[in-house]
Amino acid sequence: MFVACIDIGGTFTDLVLYREGADLEIHKSPTTPGMFERGFIDVLEVAARSHDMALADFLSKMNMIVHGTTVSTNALVEGKVAPTGLICNAGHPDILTLRESPRKRAFNIKIDFPPPYIHRSRTCEVRGRIDSMGNEVEGLNDDDVRAAARHLKACGVEAIAVCLLWSIVNSTHECRVREIIEEELPGIPVTLSHELNPIPREYRRTISTAINASLYPIVSEYVGNLTRALKKAGYDGELLIANCVGGMMPPEEIVARPIYSVMSGPTLAPIAATSLTDASNVIVVDMGGTTFDVSALRDRHLVVTPEATFGMEMLGIPKIDVRSVGAGGGSIAWVDVGGLLRVGPHSASAVPGPACYGRGGTEPTVTDANVVLGIIDPDYFLGGRIKLDRAKAEAAVGKIAKQLKIGLMEAAYAIYTTTNHNMIGAIEDITVNEGIDPRDSYVVSGGGATACHIGDMARILGIKSFMVPRFAAGLSAYGGLISDIRWEETGTLNTTDRDFDLAGVNRLLASLKRRGGAFLKRSGLDAKWQRFEFAFQGRYLYQSWDIEVPFDLPEGKFAKGALAELVAAFHAQHERIYTIKDEADTVEFTTWKVRAIGDTGGKARRGSPLSPQQGKIRPKSSRNIYFDKGYRDVPVYDASLIGAGAKLEGPAVLELPTTTILLLYDQKVQVDGQGNILVDLVREYSQ
Repeated sequence: MFVACIDIGGTFTDLVLYREGADLEIHKSPTTPGMFERGFIDVLEVAARSHDMALADFLSKMNMIVHGTTVSTNALVEGKVAPTGLICNAGHPDILTLRESPRKRAFNIKIDFPPPYIHRSRTCEVRGRIDSMGNEVEGLNDDDVRAAARHLKACGVEAIAVCLLWSIVNSTHECRVREIIEEELPGIPVTLSHELNPIPREYRRTISTAINASLYPIVSEYVGNLTRALKKAGYDGELLIANCVGGMMPPEEIVARPIYSVMSGPTLAPIAATSLTDASNVIVVDMGGTTFDVSALRDRHLVVTPEATFGMEMLGIPKIDVRSVGAGGGSIAWVDVGGLLRVGPHSASAVPGPACYGRGGTEPTVTDANVVLGIIDPDYFLGGRIKLDRAKAEAAVGKIAKQLKIGLMEAAYAIYTTTNHNMIGAIEDITVNEGIDPRDSYVVSGGGATACHIGDMARILGIKSFMVPRFAAGLSAYGGLISDIRWEETGTLNTTDRDFDLAGVNRLLASLKRRGGAFLKRSGLDAKWQRFEFAFQGRYLYQSWDIEVPFDLPEGKFAKGALAELVAAFHAQHERIYTIKDEADTVEFTTWKVRAIGDTGGKARRGSPLSPQQGKIRPKSSRNIYFDKGYRDVPVYDASLIGAGAKLEGPAVLELPTTTILLLYDQKVQVDGQGNILVDLVREYSQ
């Protein structure tokens, strides 16, 4: 039986296939914007043909499919979300207008104040109030709710978000609002803030509720189309969809909480890194067709941020910290009005794609530059399945050369180096700007295009070691293949280390654990396959920002002596993030989390070990590659024929069907037992 993970990217849809006793396989087909389910089926057909099977027969042998989707991400990027209404407390219609000032860009006067996520014309106030202790100060006015429902119906909304004050401690008013809306507007989906994101911060709870509501019709339609397409093709096995907290969920669960599918694909890359290296601190990079994504592992823990942003909006929910810039293989190079070369953020995408694809694209892209420089062999793209057109790449890059009044090769190299520095900026954002020296980290390089660039980037950053996984071009898909089912339950209980509410915290954690266990049970996992992780969000008294601190709960509840360990863990985490701590200050605990994790057996899906290298490694050919000082004749190796333990030094090119690895003069390679390319710095860079 097979297990597959399918990750839809900006240019290609990737499939990584596992079968017990066989090696992992990677398959690709072009992404189909607007009809992503078609590209999903297309890549399954590519995999089926590789096994000489009809699609229906292939799917009959498929035990499970996991999927990283970009539908919600694309909807937010393009602003193509469902028209949504917001119901809030009387006197609070400007929550989304005034918003919460971000820590970054707070004083950037060049940014226009953004419009609210839901326009004021579709924001309705209702009378009624709950206080911070959960007491009803004023009863909910049902007539206000019915009037709001009629108004929103006239506005043509397709979903409604409800966020009332202190619903996290008393949800009766929000629940009553839903009952009335279901009477007045049957069939319109309603998202309640206390169910989706029970945290005390008003803006974060409101914006997450609004985004979730606006994505519900889109994600629901996509998942429905996908499941129908799979059923029609002959698949009746289990389907799991990636979420942004580092795991998988059944389709019905992701439909109920579609905001958790935002940026879910890139969050799978750090999951993959956890099984690829034992290094403590890891930078994970993934260059696709449209974006370059950067994430990290710190002390082998996934970095979860409660302050994730998307454009000018905060998501309001925790997610794996992934930073993205518009620097992919399809990113378009252009010259600005000041005569400076820029690359991205606009992309040629899958349609029409880079000029060298020959599908009608004429703009110069990063892939075109790599073809012109000789880094990518136009006759061996995707192992020769796609023939690239060097002449069209040269014509596209020639536009840049003409504008800058330089030679063709100089223009291509300028695109190459500009792209590298764009990606270096993203790496520095998650390391240097967070107080971390990238030179102290190990790098896992994923994405089909990254290996053409990572050698130069590592040299500039001073990184001494990095890995190009054997299936780098499907790193996120591999992460989905090995990931667990994962969900996070959150609860609010404010207490401090001076008057710690031990009993209250234990009750809350027990409740969260029960809810997490119920989620795993709905996902078909018995207790023996379940485990739980715990964390709290805290701050020094009167601080504005919380930080997340993981903790262990081996006995299932806190004992009396546990407070000292929690406080010490907070001080240590605060010092790590901000370089300072104040052990004399009061620690305030605000939010408690339980992560429910269900083992799907993913850790065993690593493929067969690679056979040891036999004899001397010989290049299959050589070719001229343009570096900053001109052409150099570089040996080219077929990396699929290199065995475990093999060693060689740059400059060299290692080719796999789905990626090309460029080694520089200061780098050497060793192949590990799984076929991953381990690269180390051996001497100072010199040409």
